[in-house]
Amino acid sequence: MTPFGVYLRGILMGAADIVPGVSGGTMAFITGIYDRLLGSIRAFDVTCLRLLSRGQVRAAWLHVDGAFLLLLLLGIATSILSLARLVSWLLNAYPVPLWAFFFGLILASALVLLRQVPRWTPALWACLVAGALTAGFIALSPVVAMTPGLPGFFIAGFIAICAMILPGISGSFILILLGMYGPVLTALKNLELEVILVFGLGAGLGLMCFSRLLHWLLQRFHAATMALLTGFLFGSLLVVWPWKHALDWVLGRDGELRPAQQVPVWPWEFAADPMLQVCLPLAVGGFALVWFIDRLWGSD
Repeated sequence: MTPFGVYLRGILMGAADIVPGVSGGTMAFITGIYDRLLGSIRAFDVTCLRLLSRGQVRAAWLHVDGAFLLLLLLGIATSILSLARLVSWLLNAYPVPLWAFFFGLILASALVLLRQVPRWTPALWACLVAGALTAGFIALSPVVAMTPGLPGFFIAGFIAICAMILPGISGSFILILLGMYGPVLTALKNLELEVILVFGLGAGLGLMCFSRLLHWLLQRFHAATMALLTGFLFGSLLVVWPWKHALDWVLGRDGELRPAQQVPVWPWEFAADPMLQVCLPLAVGGFALVWFIDRLWGSD
């Protein structure tokens, strides 16, 4: 795998993590670097600390696959910093077409993960259904009103990063449920360094803790874990369904009312929306994009 290939995969992961409902972990999985990524994260262990304490910086760098991680992080940062402003503007200006594009992305991602379980049994189908029902329940639940102070950003980073590395669960989706997606996106867009640093510290700590649990689950219960994650992804389609009616509202940090709880409705209830005609092509485009990425790199 070339350095540019790793950097490009980082760009795809960063773009996916910006999208509510799409997982950077899914992009890592379908582009063939997921196992290497988990192994690199887990390598920040006692051995790494021992090497650093002895001044063996190069050995520690090789132990954690530092070149791979650095290129991947550069790609992720490039994507997040360049897309945050665009996605924020699109969510305000053209929300329904953008959600339609996201819907296509997630549906294709779910079907890609569905193929990762070679033989389905009743127990695995039960895991799939349980994951879908859990994600659906969370999607229809009211938004948790977290206070967007520095402790809130730290907690949000700790929780969201666990989803960001999972194939099938979106960190942005978790941020929406915590009521922190808007504040985090605004901080990235405005380069609020203090907020970004605190959020990053929470994410780093969460990553160190959760990657070990995830590796253990995938090693011992791979098929069941993948079935559960795929169910989560199918259930999260409710989050990005473009056509919704709000049941409750909350006052946002900008003084404007934001929907706190929404339910999906049929597209024809938005028949007067002039953007309705572009939603299906955008959904198909999102689906085709993930399918193309999977065909290009899925067997790497």
